[in-house]
Amino acid sequence: MSGLRIVRLANFVAPASGGLRTALRELGAGYRAAGHEPVLIVPGERAGEHESEQGRVITLPGTLLPGTGGYRVLTDRRRVAELLGRLAPDRIEVSDRTTLRWTGEWARRARVPAVMVSHETADGVLRTWGLPEKVALRAADALNSRTAHAYARVVCTTEYAEREFIRIGARNVVRAPLGVDLEGCHPGLRDPAVRERYARVGEVLLVMCSRLSVEKRPGTALDALAALRRRGTQAVLVVAGDGPLRARLEQQARAQRLPVRFLGYVADRGQLAALQAAADVCLAPGPAETFGLAALEAMACGTPVVASASSALPEVVGPAGGVAQDTGEAFAVAVTELVARPGDERREAARARAECFGWGAAVDAFLQAHDAVRVRAEVPLRGAADVPPQGAADVPLRGTADVALRGAVEVPLRGTVDVPIRVTGRDAV
Repeated sequence: MSGLRIVRLANFVAPASGGLRTALRELGAGYRAAGHEPVLIVPGERAGEHESEQGRVITLPGTLLPGTGGYRVLTDRRRVAELLGRLAPDRIEVSDRTTLRWTGEWARRARVPAVMVSHETADGVLRTWGLPEKVALRAADALNSRTAHAYARVVCTTEYAEREFIRIGARNVVRAPLGVDLEGCHPGLRDPAVRERYARVGEVLLVMCSRLSVEKRPGTALDALAALRRRGTQAVLVVAGDGPLRARLEQQARAQRLPVRFLGYVADRGQLAALQAAADVCLAPGPAETFGLAALEAMACGTPVVASASSALPEVVGPAGGVAQDTGEAFAVAVTELVARPGDERREAARARAECFGWGAAVDAFLQAHDAVRVRAEVPLRGAADVPPQGAADVPLRGTADVALRGAVEVPLRGTVDVPIRVTGRDAV
Protein backbone atom coordinates (compact mmCIF):
# COMPACT_ATOMS: atom_id res chain seq x y z
CA MET A 1 0.00 0.00 0.00
CA SER A 2 1.52 3.36 -1.06
CA GLY A 3 1.10 6.61 0.83
CA LEU A 4 -1.01 9.58 -0.17
CA ARG A 5 0.25 12.99 -1.20
CA ILE A 6 -1.53 15.30 1.24
CA VAL A 7 -1.19 18.93 0.13
CA ARG A 8 -1.86 21.38 2.92
CA LEU A 9 -2.50 25.10 2.49
CA ALA A 10 -2.50 27.75 5.19
CA ASN A 11 -2.52 31.52 5.61
CA PHE A 12 -1.43 33.56 8.64
CA VAL A 13 1.76 31.54 9.23
CA ALA A 14 4.35 34.14 10.17
CA PRO A 15 7.83 33.27 11.45
CA ALA A 16 6.71 34.29 14.94
CA SER A 17 3.26 32.67 14.85
CA GLY A 18 2.43 30.07 17.46
CA GLY A 19 -0.39 27.54 17.64
CA LEU A 20 -1.13 27.15 13.93
CA ARG A 21 2.54 26.83 13.07
CA THR A 22 2.95 24.16 15.77
CA ALA A 23 -0.11 22.23 14.59
CA LEU A 24 1.04 22.26 10.97
CA ARG A 25 4.51 21.05 11.95
CA GLU A 26 3.33 18.23 14.20
CA LEU A 27 0.61 16.98 11.85
CA GLY A 28 2.97 17.08 8.87
CA ALA A 29 5.61 15.13 10.77
CA GLY A 30 2.94 12.65 11.82
CA TYR A 31 1.67 12.16 8.27
CA ARG A 32 5.22 11.59 7.10
CA ALA A 33 5.92 9.04 9.85
CA ALA A 34 2.69 7.26 8.88
CA GLY A 35 3.98 6.74 5.34
CA HIS A 36 2.33 9.63 3.52
CA GLU A 37 3.83 12.57 1.62
CA PRO A 38 2.82 15.89 3.20
CA VAL A 39 3.38 19.10 1.23
CA LEU A 40 2.70 22.46 2.88
CA ILE A 41 1.98 25.66 0.92
CA VAL A 42 2.20 28.94 2.86
CA PRO A 43 2.61 32.64 2.03
CA GLY A 44 5.89 34.44 2.50
CA GLU A 45 7.90 37.42 1.37
CA ARG A 46 9.31 35.53 -1.61
CA ALA A 47 9.02 32.14 -3.33
CA GLY A 48 11.00 29.24 -1.91
CA GLU A 49 10.99 25.53 -1.18
CA HIS A 50 12.72 23.32 1.37
CA GLU A 51 12.48 19.93 3.03
CA SER A 52 11.74 19.76 6.74
CA GLU A 53 10.58 17.35 9.44
CA GLN A 54 7.01 17.99 8.27
CA GLY A 55 7.83 17.24 4.64
CA ARG A 56 8.16 19.62 1.73
CA VAL A 57 7.34 23.27 2.50
CA ILE A 58 6.62 25.56 -0.47
CA THR A 59 6.45 29.31 0.05
CA LEU A 60 4.64 31.55 -2.43
CA PRO A 61 4.71 35.36 -2.36
CA GLY A 62 1.83 36.51 -0.17
CA THR A 63 0.10 39.82 0.43
CA LEU A 64 1.17 41.50 3.67
CA LEU A 65 -1.74 42.46 5.91
CA PRO A 66 -1.09 45.86 7.55
CA GLY A 67 -1.38 46.01 11.32
CA THR A 68 -1.13 42.25 11.85
CA GLY A 69 2.53 42.05 12.81
CA GLY A 70 3.72 40.28 9.66
CA TYR A 71 0.83 38.02 8.64
CA ARG A 72 0.51 37.31 4.92
CA VAL A 73 -2.18 35.66 2.82
CA LEU A 74 -2.14 33.89 -0.54
CA THR A 75 -4.16 35.96 -3.02
CA ASP A 76 -2.80 34.83 -6.42
CA ARG A 77 -5.34 32.14 -7.29
CA ARG A 78 -3.83 31.39 -10.67
CA ARG A 79 -0.40 30.67 -9.20
CA VAL A 80 -1.78 28.53 -6.41
CA ALA A 81 -4.03 26.62 -8.83
CA GLU A 82 -1.12 25.95 -11.19
CA LEU A 83 0.95 24.66 -8.27
CA LEU A 84 -1.86 22.37 -7.14
CA GLY A 85 -2.15 21.03 -10.67
CA ARG A 86 1.56 20.23 -10.80
CA LEU A 87 1.52 18.61 -7.36
CA ALA A 88 -1.45 16.36 -8.28
CA PRO A 89 -2.55 15.84 -4.66
CA ASP A 90 -4.44 12.80 -3.42
CA ARG A 91 -5.89 14.87 -0.57
CA ILE A 92 -6.12 18.58 0.24
CA GLU A 93 -6.17 20.07 3.73
CA VAL A 94 -6.85 23.80 4.10
CA SER A 95 -6.27 25.74 7.32
CA ASP A 96 -7.96 28.95 6.22
CA ARG A 97 -11.43 30.16 5.31
CA THR A 98 -10.57 33.57 3.84
CA THR A 99 -8.56 33.84 0.59
CA LEU A 100 -8.16 30.06 0.22
CA ARG A 101 -11.78 28.94 0.49
CA TRP A 102 -11.94 28.62 -3.31
CA THR A 103 -9.62 25.59 -3.10
CA GLY A 104 -12.59 23.52 -2.00
CA GLU A 105 -14.25 24.08 -5.38
CA TRP A 106 -10.94 23.42 -7.16
CA ALA A 107 -10.68 20.10 -5.34
CA ARG A 108 -14.26 19.21 -6.23
CA ARG A 109 -13.59 19.80 -9.93
CA ALA A 110 -10.33 17.86 -9.73
CA ARG A 111 -12.11 15.02 -7.88
CA VAL A 112 -9.71 15.34 -4.94
CA PRO A 113 -11.17 14.86 -1.43
CA ALA A 114 -10.59 18.08 0.56
CA VAL A 115 -11.03 19.08 4.18
CA MET A 116 -11.04 22.47 5.85
CA VAL A 117 -9.65 22.69 9.39
CA SER A 118 -11.44 25.18 11.63
CA HIS A 119 -8.71 26.72 13.81
CA GLU A 120 -10.94 29.52 15.07
CA THR A 121 -14.64 30.33 15.28
CA ALA A 122 -15.73 32.88 12.72
CA ASP A 123 -18.27 34.56 14.99
CA GLY A 124 -15.74 34.67 17.85
CA VAL A 125 -13.11 36.41 15.74
CA LEU A 126 -15.67 38.87 14.33
CA ARG A 127 -16.81 39.75 17.86
CA THR A 128 -13.24 40.41 18.99
CA TRP A 129 -12.94 42.82 16.06
CA GLY A 130 -15.85 44.82 17.48
CA LEU A 131 -18.87 43.55 15.54
CA PRO A 132 -22.13 43.33 17.54
CA GLU A 133 -23.02 39.76 18.47
CA LYS A 134 -26.06 39.44 16.18
CA VAL A 135 -24.19 40.89 13.21
CA ALA A 136 -21.20 38.62 13.89
CA LEU A 137 -23.46 35.54 14.06
CA ARG A 138 -25.20 36.35 10.78
CA ALA A 139 -21.91 36.99 9.00
CA ALA A 140 -20.34 33.86 10.46
CA ASP A 141 -23.30 31.69 9.49
CA ALA A 142 -23.12 32.92 5.89
CA LEU A 143 -19.36 32.33 5.73
CA ASN A 144 -19.58 28.90 7.36
CA SER A 145 -22.41 27.78 5.07
CA ARG A 146 -20.27 28.52 2.02
CA THR A 147 -17.27 26.84 3.64
CA ALA A 148 -19.14 23.67 4.57
CA HIS A 149 -20.53 23.44 1.03
CA ALA A 150 -17.11 23.90 -0.55
CA TYR A 151 -15.33 21.04 1.24
CA ALA A 152 -15.96 17.33 1.58
CA ARG A 153 -15.39 17.63 5.33
CA VAL A 154 -14.89 20.29 7.97
CA VAL A 155 -12.53 19.28 10.78
CA CYS A 156 -13.16 20.82 14.22
CA THR A 157 -10.74 20.29 17.07
CA THR A 158 -13.30 20.64 19.89
CA GLU A 159 -17.04 20.51 20.48
CA TYR A 160 -16.87 24.28 20.97
CA ALA A 161 -15.51 24.74 17.43
CA GLU A 162 -18.10 22.35 16.05
CA ARG A 163 -21.10 24.26 17.40
CA GLU A 164 -21.11 27.03 14.80
CA PHE A 165 -21.31 24.43 12.01
CA ILE A 166 -23.97 22.38 13.79
CA ARG A 167 -25.95 25.62 14.16
CA ILE A 168 -26.21 25.97 10.36
CA GLY A 169 -27.06 22.30 9.88
CA ALA A 170 -23.76 21.21 8.32
CA ARG A 171 -23.57 17.41 8.13
CA ASN A 172 -19.98 16.99 6.99
CA VAL A 173 -18.31 17.99 10.27
CA VAL A 174 -15.87 15.63 12.00
CA ARG A 175 -14.00 16.02 15.28
CA ALA A 176 -10.22 15.66 15.49
CA PRO A 177 -8.38 17.06 18.53
CA LEU A 178 -4.91 18.53 18.38
CA GLY A 179 -2.13 17.34 20.69
CA VAL A 180 0.86 18.35 22.76
CA ASP A 181 4.52 17.33 22.84
CA LEU A 182 4.53 15.34 26.08
CA GLU A 183 8.26 14.63 25.83
CA GLY A 184 9.40 18.17 25.07
CA CYS A 185 7.03 19.65 27.65
CA HIS A 186 7.15 18.01 31.08
CA PRO A 187 7.24 19.01 34.78
CA GLY A 188 10.91 18.02 35.08
CA LEU A 189 11.79 21.24 33.26
CA ARG A 190 10.87 23.27 36.35
CA ASP A 191 14.11 25.01 37.31
CA PRO A 192 14.45 27.30 40.38
CA ALA A 193 17.07 29.33 38.52
CA VAL A 194 14.60 30.13 35.71
CA ARG A 195 11.94 31.12 38.24
CA GLU A 196 14.37 33.37 40.14
CA ARG A 197 15.06 35.20 36.90
CA TYR A 198 11.51 36.55 36.85
CA ALA A 199 10.04 36.36 40.36
CA ARG A 200 11.21 36.80 43.94
CA VAL A 201 10.42 34.40 46.76
CA GLY A 202 6.77 34.73 47.74
CA GLU A 203 5.65 36.24 44.44
CA VAL A 204 3.12 34.56 42.15
CA LEU A 205 4.64 34.09 38.71
CA LEU A 206 2.11 34.42 35.90
CA VAL A 207 2.96 33.62 32.29
CA MET A 208 1.06 34.36 29.11
CA CYS A 209 2.23 32.75 25.84
CA SER A 210 0.21 34.41 23.11
CA ARG A 211 0.30 36.42 19.96
CA LEU A 212 -0.32 40.04 20.96
CA SER A 213 -3.24 40.77 18.66
CA VAL A 214 -6.83 41.90 19.10
CA GLU A 215 -8.48 38.47 18.87
CA LYS A 216 -6.23 37.11 21.65
CA ARG A 217 -7.26 39.84 24.14
CA PRO A 218 -3.82 40.00 25.82
CA GLY A 219 -4.79 43.12 27.74
CA THR A 220 -6.94 40.97 30.01
CA ALA A 221 -3.75 39.47 31.45
CA LEU A 222 -2.45 42.91 32.43
CA ASP A 223 -5.84 43.80 33.90
CA ALA A 224 -5.73 40.57 35.94
CA LEU A 225 -2.26 41.43 37.23
CA ALA A 226 -3.44 44.89 38.29
CA ALA A 227 -6.47 43.39 40.06
CA LEU A 228 -4.32 40.85 41.90
CA ARG A 229 -1.96 43.53 43.15
CA ARG A 230 -4.87 45.68 44.31
CA ARG A 231 -6.01 42.67 46.33
CA GLY A 232 -2.60 42.46 47.97
CA THR A 233 -1.24 39.52 45.97
CA GLN A 234 2.39 40.06 45.01
CA ALA A 235 2.20 38.80 41.44
CA VAL A 236 4.38 39.39 38.38
CA LEU A 237 3.69 38.64 34.72
CA VAL A 238 5.95 37.39 31.93
CA VAL A 239 4.64 37.70 28.36
CA ALA A 240 6.09 35.43 25.68
CA GLY A 241 4.88 36.50 22.27
CA ASP A 242 4.81 39.42 19.88
CA GLY A 243 2.28 41.18 17.73
CA PRO A 244 0.72 44.51 16.76
CA LEU A 245 -0.51 45.31 20.29
CA ARG A 246 2.88 44.99 21.97
CA ALA A 247 3.70 48.71 22.07
CA ARG A 248 0.28 49.54 23.51
CA LEU A 249 0.60 46.85 26.19
CA GLU A 250 4.08 48.00 27.15
CA GLN A 251 2.78 51.56 27.51
CA GLN A 252 -0.09 50.30 29.70
CA ALA A 253 2.34 48.40 31.94
CA ARG A 254 4.51 51.51 32.35
CA ALA A 255 1.55 53.80 33.03
CA GLN A 256 0.15 51.48 35.72
CA ARG A 257 3.60 50.53 37.05
CA LEU A 258 2.88 46.86 36.59
CA PRO A 259 5.73 44.33 36.91
CA VAL A 260 5.52 42.86 33.41
CA ARG A 261 8.39 41.41 31.35
CA PHE A 262 7.87 41.30 27.59
CA LEU A 263 10.12 38.66 26.04
CA GLY A 264 8.86 38.91 22.48
CA TYR A 265 8.65 35.78 20.36
CA VAL A 266 10.60 32.92 21.99
CA ALA A 267 11.87 30.75 19.14
CA ASP A 268 13.61 28.16 21.34
CA ARG A 269 10.96 25.61 22.27
CA GLY A 270 13.04 24.29 25.18
CA GLN A 271 13.45 27.78 26.62
CA LEU A 272 9.72 28.44 26.31
CA ALA A 273 8.84 25.13 27.99
CA ALA A 274 11.22 25.93 30.87
CA LEU A 275 9.46 29.27 31.35
CA GLN A 276 6.05 27.59 31.34
CA ALA A 277 7.25 25.00 33.85
CA ALA A 278 8.58 27.73 36.17
CA ALA A 279 5.26 29.59 36.35
CA ASP A 280 2.58 29.20 39.00
CA VAL A 281 -0.26 29.88 36.56
CA CYS A 282 -0.54 30.33 32.80
CA LEU A 283 -3.12 32.84 31.54
CA ALA A 284 -5.09 32.15 28.35
CA PRO A 285 -7.45 35.11 27.87
CA GLY A 286 -8.27 34.59 24.17
CA PRO A 287 -12.09 34.36 23.88
CA ALA A 288 -12.11 32.84 20.38
CA GLU A 289 -9.62 29.98 20.92
CA THR A 290 -10.89 26.67 19.56
CA PHE A 291 -8.19 24.57 21.22
CA GLY A 292 -5.30 26.49 22.82
CA LEU A 293 -1.99 24.74 22.15
CA ALA A 294 0.10 27.13 24.29
CA ALA A 295 -2.15 26.50 27.28
CA LEU A 296 -1.93 22.75 26.77
CA GLU A 297 1.87 22.96 26.57
CA ALA A 298 1.90 24.77 29.92
CA MET A 299 -0.24 22.03 31.45
CA ALA A 300 2.11 19.38 30.06
CA CYS A 301 4.86 21.25 31.96
CA GLY A 302 2.79 20.93 35.14
CA THR A 303 1.47 24.49 35.19
CA PRO A 304 -2.30 24.98 35.54
CA VAL A 305 -4.17 27.40 33.28
CA VAL A 306 -6.81 30.05 33.83
CA ALA A 307 -8.74 30.35 30.57
CA SER A 308 -11.49 32.45 29.06
CA ALA A 309 -14.94 30.98 29.65
CA SER A 310 -15.88 32.21 26.15
CA SER A 311 -13.37 29.91 24.45
CA ALA A 312 -12.96 26.17 23.92
CA LEU A 313 -10.31 25.97 26.64
CA PRO A 314 -12.66 25.02 29.49
CA GLU A 315 -13.32 21.87 27.43
CA VAL A 316 -9.58 21.23 27.11
CA VAL A 317 -8.46 22.31 30.59
CA GLY A 318 -11.21 20.42 32.41
CA PRO A 319 -10.98 20.32 36.22
CA ALA A 320 -7.21 20.81 36.15
CA GLY A 321 -7.37 24.60 35.76
CA GLY A 322 -9.58 27.62 36.20
CA VAL A 323 -12.17 29.39 34.05
CA ALA A 324 -13.05 33.09 34.11
CA GLN A 325 -15.25 35.57 32.34
CA ASP A 326 -13.43 38.01 30.09
CA THR A 327 -12.46 40.63 32.67
CA GLY A 328 -9.32 41.23 34.68
CA GLU A 329 -11.22 40.97 37.95
CA ALA A 330 -12.66 37.57 37.04
CA PHE A 331 -9.23 36.27 36.00
CA ALA A 332 -7.75 37.54 39.28
CA VAL A 333 -10.37 35.64 41.29
CA ALA A 334 -9.68 32.43 39.32
CA VAL A 335 -5.91 32.79 39.83
CA THR A 336 -6.40 33.32 43.58
CA GLU A 337 -8.55 30.19 43.85
CA LEU A 338 -6.08 28.17 41.82
CA VAL A 339 -2.93 29.09 43.76
CA ALA A 340 -4.78 28.34 47.01
CA ARG A 341 -4.61 24.65 46.11
CA PRO A 342 -1.52 22.67 47.21
CA GLY A 343 1.23 23.17 44.64
CA ASP A 344 1.99 19.49 44.04
CA GLU A 345 -1.70 18.68 43.67
CA ARG A 346 -2.40 21.34 41.04
CA ARG A 347 0.77 20.53 39.08
CA GLU A 348 0.02 16.79 39.01
CA ALA A 349 -3.55 17.48 37.88
CA ALA A 350 -2.34 19.75 35.06
CA ARG A 351 0.10 17.16 33.75
CA ALA A 352 -2.46 14.34 34.01
CA ARG A 353 -4.94 16.35 31.96
CA ALA A 354 -2.35 17.15 29.29
CA GLU A 355 -1.55 13.46 28.93
CA CYS A 356 -5.04 12.99 27.46
CA PHE A 357 -3.83 14.85 24.34
CA GLY A 358 -0.96 13.16 22.51
CA TRP A 359 0.03 14.00 18.94
CA GLY A 360 -0.17 10.34 17.92
CA ALA A 361 -3.91 10.26 18.56
CA ALA A 362 -4.31 13.64 16.83
CA VAL A 363 -2.53 12.41 13.69
CA ASP A 364 -4.70 9.30 13.59
CA ALA A 365 -7.87 11.41 13.90
CA PHE A 366 -6.80 13.74 11.08
CA LEU A 367 -5.85 10.80 8.86
CA GLN A 368 -9.27 9.32 9.51
CA ALA A 369 -10.82 12.61 8.39
CA HIS A 370 -8.89 12.13 5.13
CA ASP A 371 -10.05 8.49 4.86
CA ALA A 372 -6.38 7.59 5.10
CA VAL A 373 -4.61 4.90 7.11
CA ARG A 374 -1.12 4.46 8.44
CA VAL A 375 0.83 2.71 5.71
CA ARG A 376 3.96 2.64 7.80
CA ALA A 377 4.02 2.00 11.54
CA GLU A 378 7.21 2.83 13.35
CA VAL A 379 8.03 0.21 16.02
CA PRO A 380 11.07 1.16 18.11
CA LEU A 381 13.26 -1.85 18.83
CA ARG A 382 16.27 -1.29 21.05
CA GLY A 383 17.86 -4.71 20.68
CA ALA A 384 17.40 -8.42 20.17
CA ALA A 385 15.68 -8.74 23.56
CA ASP A 386 12.78 -6.57 22.38
CA VAL A 387 11.72 -9.01 19.65
CA PRO A 388 12.92 -12.58 20.16
CA PRO A 389 14.25 -14.32 17.02
CA GLN A 390 11.99 -17.25 17.81
CA GLY A 391 8.37 -16.41 18.58
CA ALA A 392 6.10 -13.44 18.05
CA ALA A 393 5.79 -9.85 19.14
CA ASP A 394 2.51 -8.49 20.51
CA VAL A 395 2.60 -5.16 18.68
CA PRO A 396 -0.77 -3.73 17.52
CA LEU A 397 -0.21 -2.26 14.07
CA ARG A 398 -2.34 -0.83 11.31
CA GLY A 399 -0.80 -0.82 7.86
CA THR A 400 2.67 -1.89 6.76
CA ALA A 401 5.47 -1.91 9.30
CA ASP A 402 8.99 -0.82 8.49
CA VAL A 403 10.94 -2.30 11.38
CA ALA A 404 14.71 -2.34 11.66
CA LEU A 405 15.90 -5.59 13.26
CA ARG A 406 19.44 -6.57 14.06
CA GLY A 407 19.31 -10.13 12.83
CA ALA A 408 18.28 -11.88 9.61
CA VAL A 409 14.97 -13.20 10.84
CA GLU A 410 11.33 -13.01 9.87
CA VAL A 411 9.07 -12.34 12.86
CA PRO A 412 5.31 -12.81 12.69
CA LEU A 413 3.52 -9.94 14.44
CA ARG A 414 0.36 -10.56 16.39
CA GLY A 415 -2.16 -7.78 16.90
CA THR A 416 -4.56 -5.59 14.97
CA VAL A 417 -3.42 -5.67 11.34
CA ASP A 418 -5.21 -4.45 8.24
CA VAL A 419 -2.79 -5.91 5.72
CA PRO A 420 -0.18 -8.71 5.82
CA ILE A 421 3.04 -7.58 7.47
CA ARG A 422 6.45 -8.97 6.67
CA VAL A 423 9.30 -7.80 8.88
CA THR A 424 12.84 -8.50 7.75
CA GLY A 425 16.17 -7.59 9.27
CA ARG A 426 19.31 -7.32 7.18
CA ASP A 427 22.18 -6.49 9.52
CA ALA A 428 24.13 -9.11 11.39
CA VAL A 429 23.88 -8.95 15.17
